[in-house]
Amino acid sequence: MKPSSRALVLFAFAALTTSVRGQSLNPSALVDPRQKEERTSFQTGAYWDPGLQLPADVVMCYGVGNDLPKRLAQWKSRGYITQLMTGVSWGQYQDYLYGRFDGKNHVDEAQTDRNGKVISHGGDVYYMCPGPNYGKYLAQNVIKAIDAGAEAIHLEEPEFWARAGYGEGFKRAWRAHYKEEWIPPHESPDAQYRASKLKYVLYRDALKQIFDAVKEHNAKTGKNVKCYVPTHSLVNYAQWRIVSPESSLLQVGADGFIAQVWTGTARTHNVYRGVEAERTFQTAFLEYGSMTAATRGSGGKLWFLHDPIEDNPEYTWDNYKINWECTVVASLFWPETSRYEVAPWPDRVFHGKYPRPERGRRFRDLLKARPEPQPIPASYATELLTVMNALNDMEQSDLAWESGTRGVGLVMSDTMMFQREGPNQSDQHLGSFFGLALPMVERGMPVEPVQLENLKTTKDLDRYKVLLMTYEGMKPMSPDADKVLADWVKAGGALVFVDDDRDPYNAVKAWWNAPGGPGFTTPRQSLFEALGVGRDAKPGAHKVDKGTLIWDAASPAALTYKIDGAVQIRKLIEQACQAAGVSYGETDHMVLRRGPYVIAAGLEADKPGQSHTLKGRFIDLFDAGLKVVESVPLAPTTRALLIDLDRAAKAPRVLAAACRVTSETPTPEGGLKFVARGPKDTTAAIRVALAKRPAKVTVDGQPADGESQTWDDASHTLLLRFANGADGRQVAID
Repeated sequence: MKPSSRALVLFAFAALTTSVRGQSLNPSALVDPRQKEERTSFQTGAYWDPGLQLPADVVMCYGVGNDLPKRLAQWKSRGYITQLMTGVSWGQYQDYLYGRFDGKNHVDEAQTDRNGKVISHGGDVYYMCPGPNYGKYLAQNVIKAIDAGAEAIHLEEPEFWARAGYGEGFKRAWRAHYKEEWIPPHESPDAQYRASKLKYVLYRDALKQIFDAVKEHNAKTGKNVKCYVPTHSLVNYAQWRIVSPESSLLQVGADGFIAQVWTGTARTHNVYRGVEAERTFQTAFLEYGSMTAATRGSGGKLWFLHDPIEDNPEYTWDNYKINWECTVVASLFWPETSRYEVAPWPDRVFHGKYPRPERGRRFRDLLKARPEPQPIPASYATELLTVMNALNDMEQSDLAWESGTRGVGLVMSDTMMFQREGPNQSDQHLGSFFGLALPMVERGMPVEPVQLENLKTTKDLDRYKVLLMTYEGMKPMSPDADKVLADWVKAGGALVFVDDDRDPYNAVKAWWNAPGGPGFTTPRQSLFEALGVGRDAKPGAHKVDKGTLIWDAASPAALTYKIDGAVQIRKLIEQACQAAGVSYGETDHMVLRRGPYVIAAGLEADKPGQSHTLKGRFIDLFDAGLKVVESVPLAPTTRALLIDLDRAAKAPRVLAAACRVTSETPTPEGGLKFVARGPKDTTAAIRVALAKRPAKVTVDGQPADGESQTWDDASHTLLLRFANGADGRQVAID
């Protein structure tokens, strides 16, 4: 935060200075100097209330309604950096829809499916096909938000459904873009592919209008407001049959992304060894990885979203908790970012009751199978706050892996979204991607997605010795990456290409088969020509200067339905590792140490038996009591987030807390003073490292009773438990 901004916050705090049992709490005691780094955030459409005082840096006030200035001011007065988030593809944009913006009715720009049904987010909140003025309309709302005090802009979810493309607005856009009459997308793979390409361009161009308007406003006002795009991952959009401009947004002015990955996206089924199932951790790991790939090397900022529940309200709290832990652990295996959106809609988490039936379903139909809706369990609320607070400290340079082979990349393209509707759409469960990815993840190999569109030079591939790729289910937008990939292989890389050339989308009208062009029947042939093995190369291993090409003429999607399909992929990886001089290894776990934090996941074992076990002295951050443990077995479903006491900060120091801790000050006698701040009606569990058992502990000047403090002599840590306070509570340990 800039000094001037900090002064404003302190001024606001001064108006809210709290008298705690006769002691005045200095407003500066509530300021965390790390806040300016904007490491953690949350989004809400609500006004501030004491139950939503989360341990985060930024609040993204949702929506551009008339009450936005008041909401921004209220959250700012409670110490948050305030920003705006608003929908791009849908929202309360009736002024645009009914012509009050530019005098033109835009109802026919609503996304429409093959049966003429308008795709709605509820009522006349339509998913829009952005016309020429749509971006300009959104831009005016964004500028008003900036003038009202929004310090950054988040333009959420530019989404065009793959099943859409039949409305009059889209037909006009087709004619303007392709200079020909509209073709129904379902008539051929080529029509479907071209429709998706157009959807991609329309939202890219609409967002560029907003980015340009904000930059112009910055130049006029001297501000430096950034524009970010909260978006689902490429993996999920392909799974859910949605087209979005994804990685291209950084090229037209976006300053970064929020990777909207959560239980609802990551529990989407996929197939591995012939079994269709939820694989929340594995899918989330690949989703976060795909968003990392989209920003890698760009300088764009990246936040990872976690959601303590999800959009579907019918699950139990236990189900939400288990799956949230999966997504948190999966995100922390990507140390290239240390920024997180800790919750969307915290009001539905801390004020909601679950499970409850979906809207439109009769509750009595669920009475036999569902318990009465309940508020968040106190233990889960404490666990959430503990992890949220720990995420503020995840910027750690000391990294150490314990896993299977690293340095393997999996090439993916935004065009994975272009083949998701008929005719001849790609595999229902996106097997062309998961068929290559899951065999590695399940055996402890942290494979990294690689964004094809971002490959400009071989330096973009310096971190890899082995690459996997296919053109099944996706196609290269241009031949530009062919030379990059070829030069990388020639310099010693090993490329595994798995493709049977049978994808009907190979025949779409594109650069590789254009009249007067290179005359290829598939984009694979173009790549193989660049490699020097020729378009007519046979499957098998081919030496390419210092490197190796291995072509297996199989369908990655088809392999997912075979019990030994994963084995076939792993044998190819092992062969490629040998060719590249890389040690090949499989494990039944992945572990990453980020400074004192230990992130761990148990996975599939080659031979069932005893699980790998972590040994040491750890604080379990997924335990509401911040239990100290010495052994953590990593069974296939184990997800763990720990603090290694042997690598943690030395006493006296707060090690973990279910609240925000500020003004932490050691005393000359070896004690500690600090301020704890968290949501009303939640419990602050705090574990403190001390040289010896304390003589006295006070909270707000009052002695803490025996039930609220527990000394652990083996670890020399003190566990405190007391009610959180939204205005801060003073703790003193003597």
